Amino acid sequence: MSKILKIRARQVFDSRGIPTIEAEVHTKNLSASAICPSGASTGTYEAFEKRDKNNKKYLGKSVFSAVNLVKTKISKKLRGLNIHDQVRIDTTLINLDGTRQKTNLGANAILAVSMAVKKLSAKIKKVPLYKTFLIKDSYKLPYPLMNIINGGAHANNGLRIQEFMIRPDKAKSFSEAMRICFIVINNLRDLIKRKKLSTSVGDEGGFAPMINSNEQALDLVVEAIKKSGFKNGKDVSICLDVAANELYKKNKYSIHSKKYISIDESIKKYQKIINKYKIKSIEDPFAENDWSAWSKIMKSIKNVQIVGDDLYVTNLERLKKGFLNNSSNSILIKLNQIGTVSETLEVIKFAQIIGYKTIISHRSGDSEDTFIADLAVGTNSNQIKTGSLTRSERVAKYNQLLRIEEELGKKAKMNKI
Repeated sequence: MSKILKIRARQVFDSRGIPTIEAEVHTKNLSASAICPSGASTGTYEAFEKRDKNNKKYLGKSVFSAVNLVKTKISKKLRGLNIHDQVRIDTTLINLDGTRQKTNLGANAILAVSMAVKKLSAKIKKVPLYKTFLIKDSYKLPYPLMNIINGGAHANNGLRIQEFMIRPDKAKSFSEAMRICFIVINNLRDLIKRKKLSTSVGDEGGFAPMINSNEQALDLVVEAIKKSGFKNGKDVSICLDVAANELYKKNKYSIHSKKYISIDESIKKYQKIINKYKIKSIEDPFAENDWSAWSKIMKSIKNVQIVGDDLYVTNLERLKKGFLNNSSNSILIKLNQIGTVSETLEVIKFAQIIGYKTIISHRSGDSEDTFIADLAVGTNSNQIKTGSLTRSERVAKYNQLLRIEEELGKKAKMNKI
């Protein structure tokens, strides 16, 4: 049995230049480390992120208290435990914290340790990380939901919708999926340049041109798909992350323009852009507590992937409520929303049992850590959301999936969309 000897931690920086925590777990001869990501557009029910709000040297953003808790409380409690017993380790961490949203230790401290434990277990077993999750054979590669235009909380332009993405539905392999996205992105860059707009990028690597209208962004994407020689809605599909929490006030929404309109009017506007632009997926179309609006859109719109992110925050209780409410048909999975690997896997398992599609996701504040790429393959998740084909913290995940595809060889197949 490989026992945990000690756990170290340190403050590092995420892709936005904001502090985050890296944990390093040691057995007698080996070690592994993991970096916790951090979100910008966050749901109210997400697990707690511990930061030093009184440390003015880092503008209240440092994580030294979380680092110290890993080095002391967590390291002491986990010392001697079997590195391969992930559920016991994660349960010990949850009990040590003792709160519903992990406010004592901080989900960032807990998750960095939980991920590092999983990595070290795979390392000791001398197997790839993706082979240590739920799937034991017949591994499938996820389709990328690739972010190509940023708006909302991820950019400084006037776009209401937070993410405009493409999904390369035509692709028969992950490498082909990447090639398709590469072509569309480069054609989009040319179109944006030609319109004398900026090709600077947002937090997740998508272009952030100074445009104010959702339709203007969608027209650009459609034109880029066509210019690339693909058919919109067939070869390549447009997908949206609305992040409606940011656009909600007094039971009304300002999703489609700056004007706040009713739920029914908002759904009609959704139907209009779905038909016009052949949109195949919409994430967080309504706010996290507006359960009736979610069930309304599910009844009103067919053959579209309706994805719950802020609605579920990778939380099993909220997912069960959403299932009973007929709120969506898909769920976004973010490890740091719940705080441990074991709890994340529980949510994925339940989602797949009830027929939901699972989409593994990065955060706007991410790192070079590629854990979620292996998680997507190892849980048979349909899609992965990890940004655009720019910024190394995003591309790192795509490169890891290309390595996995190469390793699987002829056995590598794409998942169902």
